[in-house]
Amino acid sequence: MSLEIKVPPVGESITEVVLSRWVKNDGEAVEMDEVIAELESDKATFELTAEQAGTLKIVAAEGDTLAIGAVVCSIEDGGAAPKAVPVAAPAEEKVAVAADQQAAAPVAEKVAADSYAAGTPSPAAGKILAEKGVDAAAVNGSGVGGRITKEDALKAEKVAAAAPAPAAKPAAVSAPAVAGSRNERREKMSPLRKTVAKRLVAVKNETAMLTTFNEVNMKPIMDLRGKYKDQFKEKYGVGLGFMSFFTKAVCEAMKDFPAVNARIDGDAVIFNDFVDISIAVSAPKGLVVPIIRNAESMTLAQIEKSVIELATKARDSKLTIEEMTGGTFTITNGGVFGSMMSTPIINAPQSAILGMHNIIERPIAEKGEVVVRPMMYLALSYDHRIIDGRESVGFLVRVKQLLEDPARLLLGV
Repeated sequence: MSLEIKVPPVGESITEVVLSRWVKNDGEAVEMDEVIAELESDKATFELTAEQAGTLKIVAAEGDTLAIGAVVCSIEDGGAAPKAVPVAAPAEEKVAVAADQQAAAPVAEKVAADSYAAGTPSPAAGKILAEKGVDAAAVNGSGVGGRITKEDALKAEKVAAAAPAPAAKPAAVSAPAVAGSRNERREKMSPLRKTVAKRLVAVKNETAMLTTFNEVNMKPIMDLRGKYKDQFKEKYGVGLGFMSFFTKAVCEAMKDFPAVNARIDGDAVIFNDFVDISIAVSAPKGLVVPIIRNAESMTLAQIEKSVIELATKARDSKLTIEEMTGGTFTITNGGVFGSMMSTPIINAPQSAILGMHNIIERPIAEKGEVVVRPMMYLALSYDHRIIDGRESVGFLVRVKQLLEDPARLLLGV
């Protein structure tokens, strides 16, 4: 009996997905609930699992755009056991199937009778091995049942990089590129990149976006971190970073300037009595903005733990739709890439976004004297339709005051 595997519903607003990668090969034995492929929408990456055990018959190819409900593959009953434990065959048959056996995944076939996970890379590990050209058969899996984890793939990548390069083959496939060549390479945009492009253009066209700037003396926060970072990590198990201070400062400033935390809905303004902070994270497939829910009621340690958890999921393409849906205000940190100043674009339907930048020691005037301090430029882009200039400047000044006097964050003054 054959069972068709279709694209499952992955979100109310998602009508199609892209088949980004096959985890299992055509004709390969699969087990119930085993991951067989990865699907990518404009918001996240999803795993497609087998709904029964059997032999995989691939219908769609990698890179295909599939509508919700479209057939991706089918799973045939039977035929799996002989592939997992091959029996002796006449010499003529061995010659006939030699090419097929070389093309199949040998490790997965050898261990299929014991555990489908043994020797099989996780989706994140599979991407790393594929990108670096490392054969999964040469990697020892440390995961459950011998499955290859992301850490195993990273270690294998380092070993492969340290190994001497193989000798060049006499017959080159193509002539080396000459100096001044004008080659072009065409790549299809991913669903995530297409959605980001559309949203950014829409924001520029549909909002009255304006940006205001200020600068912050980061010495008080840096001194505080230097004094308590060891005790903080020992007590809470996470490091004390800058993002928690900025998140707390933003939440406090919104108490005085609620319009920054509001949004326009038709001809009405929606004010929120909670703060859901979207944190811009650079993921392998593009920029994503997972959300810290009810940040106004969280401690510095809780914020740091949430940031680490969401950033890790983003890098592993494990974020869910719910973790990226909503948000009332966004913080983006271009400083980690060396940006000195920028004008971030609003994350619609939000009304404002705060941009952090790199910390540079600069001479400033302080109490009538010129001193060198670690300074950071802040940029607040906002929708002028809902936030007036007085509110935007006042909000940014309030954030500056809280950051330059961290005790205010604890006292709420």
